[in-house]
Amino acid sequence: MKRKNLPKLIFGLLLVFLAVSLGVFLISLRRGATTIACGTSDLSGNFDESELTAIFEDKKIAVPVIADSFQGRKVLGEAAPSSRWIEVDLSEQKLKAWDGGSLFLETPVSTGLPWWPTPPGEFRVWLKVRATKMEGGSGKYYYYLPNVPFVMFYENAQVPRWRGFSLHGTYWHNDFGHQHSHG
Repeated sequence: MKRKNLPKLIFGLLLVFLAVSLGVFLISLRRGATTIACGTSDLSGNFDESELTAIFEDKKIAVPVIADSFQGRKVLGEAAPSSRWIEVDLSEQKLKAWDGGSLFLETPVSTGLPWWPTPPGEFRVWLKVRATKMEGGSGKYYYYLPNVPFVMFYENAQVPRWRGFSLHGTYWHNDFGHQHSHG
């Protein structure tokens, strides 16, 4: 290569790099683009009765009126830090709830899809709320889910809270025992 053409090549590569960078930036600004497990805009725990429609897997879904089911239920349990815990087996898609040495609940769950994997490890629950809105994904994977019930956000040293991982109830699918979640 002639030394004379080297500046033109460098300039061309720089233009390509800038164009790709601009494209990535613009894509990140699109509706629903997020880098966290679930975009959560409201951590108040309040059920929003004005929210009537959810979107999941490119379909509109009626949001069930579940506000009455919250009456009298405690969200924040009282227990010694080591006496109660939840175990999620990612390979079997099962949740086990323990109280001391006693298993009191075992049920199928739906953990994260391969492109939104549920992180393995031991976690601490940092926030429990009765309901919240979750939104994220893009294109056919966009979701808008108001009033997601009984949400427990968790974290550890490798998974910071800003990533938005949580264990929660669902009304938008009934495919438990299979990967189906956004983290």
